[in-house]
Amino acid sequence: MRRLFRGVFILWVVLRHGLDELVLSSFRHPGIRLVSRVVSIGRNLNAPRGQRLREALERLGPIFVKFGQVLSTRRDLLPADIADELARLQDRVPAFPTPVAIATIERSFGKRLDEVFERFDQVPVASASIAQVHFATLKDPRYAGREVAVKVLRPNMLPVIEKDLSLMRMMAGWVETLSADGKRLKPREVVAEFDKYLHDELDLLREASNAAQLRRNMTGLDLVMIPEMFWDYCRTEVMVMERMYGVPINRVDELRDRGVDIAKLARDGVTIFFTQVFRDGFFHADMHPGNIQVSVAPETFGRYISLDFGIVGTLTEVDKEYLAQNFTAFFRRNYKRVAELHIESGWVPPETRVDELESAIRAVCEPYFDRPLKEISLGMVLMRLFQTSRRFHVEIQPQLVLLQKTLLNIEGLGRDLDPELDLWNTAKPFLERWMAEQIGPQRLLQQLKAEAPQYAKLLPALPRLLHDALAQQRSRVSDQQLELLLAEQRRTNRLLQGIIYGGIGFLLGLIVTQVLVRIRLW
Repeated sequence: MRRLFRGVFILWVVLRHGLDELVLSSFRHPGIRLVSRVVSIGRNLNAPRGQRLREALERLGPIFVKFGQVLSTRRDLLPADIADELARLQDRVPAFPTPVAIATIERSFGKRLDEVFERFDQVPVASASIAQVHFATLKDPRYAGREVAVKVLRPNMLPVIEKDLSLMRMMAGWVETLSADGKRLKPREVVAEFDKYLHDELDLLREASNAAQLRRNMTGLDLVMIPEMFWDYCRTEVMVMERMYGVPINRVDELRDRGVDIAKLARDGVTIFFTQVFRDGFFHADMHPGNIQVSVAPETFGRYISLDFGIVGTLTEVDKEYLAQNFTAFFRRNYKRVAELHIESGWVPPETRVDELESAIRAVCEPYFDRPLKEISLGMVLMRLFQTSRRFHVEIQPQLVLLQKTLLNIEGLGRDLDPELDLWNTAKPFLERWMAEQIGPQRLLQQLKAEAPQYAKLLPALPRLLHDALAQQRSRVSDQQLELLLAEQRRTNRLLQGIIYGGIGFLLGLIVTQVLVRIRLW
């Protein structure tokens, strides 16, 4: 019944804001346009269509706001008026009352507001689908009046999210049952992934830990700044972090006027993304313009500032290696290798012909190489790849849904910053360098270093264990058996020598290969 009522409510919001007319009016068929005019009778649809869409998404709740945020980054796929309105969803969702925020803070800390903060701005600086942010100054003498940003969770979020997720689960079940592609698309698993990340966003303590991990990972890169967390003031519903000063990344003209190198900024964004994905396997997965700023302070001029860490993506070593090989093969236009990787990973049925899949992938990707970003729509590329995957029964991987979403965000940001950016050539050197590090002697040394503590425990005990084993064996075997044992030991010694010499030769070969690869890359 709850799902039924929620479905009726969604339908009511769609009709009230005229979204049905918005969809129907885009068709050219006279009959459909007539239906559009008929269903509009008796409704006031004078407000601009973008405004009606934005207000409907705000009314429907956080899941729909998230959807609008993703759409807002794809100006290449949307009319300008709709994209401008949806951009307001990034940090200008209507705020909830400040007294409610203060009550949440005081309940979380068990103290009055003036006992925690020396100053607290009553007007929120930003308001999004899950929480809103107030600037403040800490009263704690340990922090000497540090200026902070206080993030407060919206009240009563869980019931709304649960209703929407329940409806999505039901619809996912219908898709699997009624659609021929249902099993391949794995809608239930995709909804389960979405469920996980939305619930993670409702725990600000988890978000603070995500921020701390990203801050550690990005140390030394000098391309991105992540705020420090004040752990004494982090709770499930409230999070206090370092206040950051920057210009929102979508204010390109202002950044250019301040002297920021926009082309370099676009390239740095690609580097940050691929570093987080392939080096760390831990990436910011909500990179819309409302969460990204650029520092204009002299000591950190031109660096990215990342905010809002409620949604992060993770990849296993297997996922990273598979994706890196796919990207590298794409950038080298080695479509046969891409097809082989899909078959080896089990993403397509094993009986799939490599040459047919290779030809289909080439037809999708080849037209887009050597073009600047302004002439490429990654959304269209993904759509065509999706059509191809349907033909070859490719199984959708739910753990990569967030990565696909983030890649679309990155492309949208790059398009706004520098339409001339060559996404392929910017990413190719990074991936080739990363692949070289994975197969070179440096990787071997890292693995040996990681296993060293266990070797350190085992090696001192080896002589004693060997002596005990030989002593027990000697007491049980006859002289003839002892001769056989010694002969076997001699063969083992020769085998060990061969392995050692082979290992030395293999290591030397790796070193020579690494040198040749680096010379070629240079």
